[in-house]
Amino acid sequence: MFSKKILLFGYGKHGKFIAKGLHEDGLSVKVIESSLDFYTAAKEDGFEDALHIDVTEDEELRALNPDKYEQIVCVMDDAHLNVFLTLSLRSLYTECYILALSDSIHTTKKLQMAGANKVIDLYEVSANKIHNILNRPVATKILEKFVTEKDGISFQEMLIPEDSFLIGRMTDEIDFSPFGVLLLGMIDKELGHAFIFITAGINHKIDTGDTIVCIGDKEKLKAFEKEIKKRRV
Repeated sequence: MFSKKILLFGYGKHGKFIAKGLHEDGLSVKVIESSLDFYTAAKEDGFEDALHIDVTEDEELRALNPDKYEQIVCVMDDAHLNVFLTLSLRSLYTECYILALSDSIHTTKKLQMAGANKVIDLYEVSANKIHNILNRPVATKILEKFVTEKDGISFQEMLIPEDSFLIGRMTDEIDFSPFGVLLLGMIDKELGHAFIFITAGINHKIDTGDTIVCIGDKEKLKAFEKEIKKRRV
């Protein structure tokens, strides 16, 4: 019997994996979708407790009675809609705990301003935080399921070649998100051979012979590895 109830908005590229993972872990998941195609997919995947509504309408959000759920999760595919939804839910239900998923630093800031209690930024979360990003187990499960079960996600080590466009740049000034990969950490040859997580709080300069470790879609990782071989201009 399910003991915890989750109200999940979105059954798209991230939401479907999150919903299935939470369900497998014994959580009761109610799926809300504004897209008829995604709603139909949720039904076909066995989520009988799914609704197709217009999430921009306050009356329809009120009817959901989200106060009875332990957590609200906002993972709509449309980033702008996800921010708008978070803002609407926060204004309607001031006491609800809202967890939102973001795929860029700009969206993260907007979701925080909209009132999300916690925003998981897929481009900032690194391996050493996957199992303890929150004390709240629901959020941890969401992240675990996304990283470990999403098809095509992998890790890859990349040796920085001579004259790469990355040489001489600091790790915190490089935006990896346009390449669709996440920098987890690096092996700085000047500091020895130990792996250093990018979240360790130390800013590193990339040199020839350093090794960076990234996570992302396998094809995007391959493309990025070719990209870092481009010469500085």
